[in-house]
Amino acid sequence: MGLMTKIRVVFYLVVPSPYQRDLFFALSQRPEIDLKVNYLEPASPDSPWPQKALQPYESILLGQYLSWGSSRFHINWHLPSLKTVDVVVLNGYQSLTSQIILNHTAKRIPCIFWGEKMVASSGGVKGKLQKVLAGGLQQCWAIAAIGSRAVEDYQKRFPGKPIFNIPYYCNLSQFGTNIPQRPREPVTILLCGQMIARKGVDLLLSAFERLVRSGFKARLLLVGREAELPQMMATLSPETRQCIEYAGFQAPENLPHFFRQADLFVLPSRYDGWGVVVNQALGAGLPIICSDGVGAAQDLVEPGVNGFIFQNGDADGIFQALTHYLQNPEAIRTASQASLAKAAIWSPEVGAKRWLEVLEKFTDRSDRFRKEV
Repeated sequence: MGLMTKIRVVFYLVVPSPYQRDLFFALSQRPEIDLKVNYLEPASPDSPWPQKALQPYESILLGQYLSWGSSRFHINWHLPSLKTVDVVVLNGYQSLTSQIILNHTAKRIPCIFWGEKMVASSGGVKGKLQKVLAGGLQQCWAIAAIGSRAVEDYQKRFPGKPIFNIPYYCNLSQFGTNIPQRPREPVTILLCGQMIARKGVDLLLSAFERLVRSGFKARLLLVGREAELPQMMATLSPETRQCIEYAGFQAPENLPHFFRQADLFVLPSRYDGWGVVVNQALGAGLPIICSDGVGAAQDLVEPGVNGFIFQNGDADGIFQALTHYLQNPEAIRTASQASLAKAAIWSPEVGAKRWLEVLEKFTDRSDRFRKEV
């Protein structure tokens, strides 16, 4: 490949996620890259994200989707020509659009799948369909796994296939500004995410009630869509509820304000493929307490250094980790500094460099393949 030749890469994603778009902007600034990003739809029906103007390299494809429970299967038409593309990257496989690319385009152009750890297929007809669609990933030339846990998962599922670790990288600059001296009185514990059982909100509420009953002075700040929160709060004592503030859903640009209010961050999810809020907690210089069901935990949390990782579903593990910090203010200060130091290597620019390294591995093969067909 000549020095002046750019790598022509096209990404296919479901919707414009503000966190993935940070990475794409950084990738678009690389002089080695000619970037196109295609979305299967402008937003999901229940998307809480405010829609933002697209960049020149971004497009929304014409099409529609079919709903099946919580799943959506996209059908897009007038797909862009890929004859002059060097590498195609897919961030999903449960759509007709993705299956066409996997089973046809991938035969002549390098195709990389970029995904989180796969969730076990459900039962019945829907589960069988998911398994069939996932089988299309065998056609990929490589897999870019989102996090170390996902790498382990894909290595087992696709032995012999090249697997790379490319997690989510997002702009953390606003989270790292005006950081207060920690801890403060009372210590504020933050959870940011949808208020549902999958996020382990009930586990944190149970652990927090124990803290209050044990006489600790602490405040719990909840940020995210309300969902199941009223039912969960109903089980708490009036004394505990007085120590909890619910701030509702917040647009991404408002989140740094709430992270600055916190002294500790907790994400107790029973399952999270990654969890970008952990990146944000890192950028805000917070000690991070995560379950081992959170994909980002293995990559972003160093136990005993900038946080703790507890066993999935263990409310007592949350209580013990929180107690450790509440009893040791110096541990909060030390872990805060460790998170800030780690955040420096999780910028979109670092992610763009990692993507470039992977894309370069396949460009020469793409040129050779194109000459043969």
